Amino acid sequence: MEQLTDLKAILHSKRANIYYLEYCRVMQKDGRVLYLTEAKKQNQYWNIPIANTTCILLGTGTSITQAAMRMLAQAGVLVGFCGGGGTPLLMANEIEWLSPQSEYRPTEYVQGWMQFWFDDQKRLEAAKIFQLARLDYLKRVWKKDTDLKNEGFDTSNESFIKSLERFEYKTQNALKVTELLQTEATLTKQLYRLAANVTKHGDFTRERESTDNANAFLNHGNYLAYGLAATTLWVLGIPHGFAVMHGKTRRGALVFDVADLIKDAIILPWAFVCANEGATEQEFRQQCLQSFTQHKALDFMFEQVKNIAMLDWINAND
Repeated sequence: MEQLTDLKAILHSKRANIYYLEYCRVMQKDGRVLYLTEAKKQNQYWNIPIANTTCILLGTGTSITQAAMRMLAQAGVLVGFCGGGGTPLLMANEIEWLSPQSEYRPTEYVQGWMQFWFDDQKRLEAAKIFQLARLDYLKRVWKKDTDLKNEGFDTSNESFIKSLERFEYKTQNALKVTELLQTEATLTKQLYRLAANVTKHGDFTRERESTDNANAFLNHGNYLAYGLAATTLWVLGIPHGFAVMHGKTRRGALVFDVADLIKDAIILPWAFVCANEGATEQEFRQQCLQSFTQHKALDFMFEQVKNIAMLDWINAND
């Protein structure tokens, strides 16, 4: 029992690491989880600090042993199987997550979520809270991040301010979730245009199957955000099916709702900056993880989900 206590010493919201691995074997050795890579002359072992890891994405050419999977489950690390670059094997499929099983996760958050989820109007209000929090996080990150400012992502830009004001107004006055989705799509297109302009990227069209660097980095970065969101929901004990925006029948839908809280603020600008600078996939991933830590992205996700779950929904909108 002492080992289990040590593994869970770091709160999930404070953990720093996300791993994307390919062409390696993940195994347990001497009480540690390692991944083995094949070098020309000899095999190399690399340690994974599982107590400070939120999730691991296993890409092309990977395998994992039962003993390693057991230790990762004990540490509460989510394991996801994906294709190359951290994206799905097929674009029509979502990433496949293996969630550690624990009967001792908290119950108050899923019970709080259930207070409002079956009421269409209250679910709409929860979606609005998420969208406004997303907007607030975007403004805070871009205002605070010196590196993004130097790249031209300036919150004092007049057209940018007007876009955010329109988004906020339409979000607050939306009568249906479909209106929220349309408003979100419009804002995202404007942010793509802004990012393409300030990085001198040229014409840009968002296509998930495109192979250009900006689209590829957006795909990859989004799946890093999905890893954080899936971790948040698992720790709080809220099933992925209880979405507030992405549809009640879409697999893993609540993961996408939660990931949206940080994608525009961090993934979107750095995808364009790194594409413009000719960065490698690894360099882009490292930049995203650094920004997640710098701007406490995981903390923010936990905070927003817990806030919605613990609202007094019994008396809301009466």
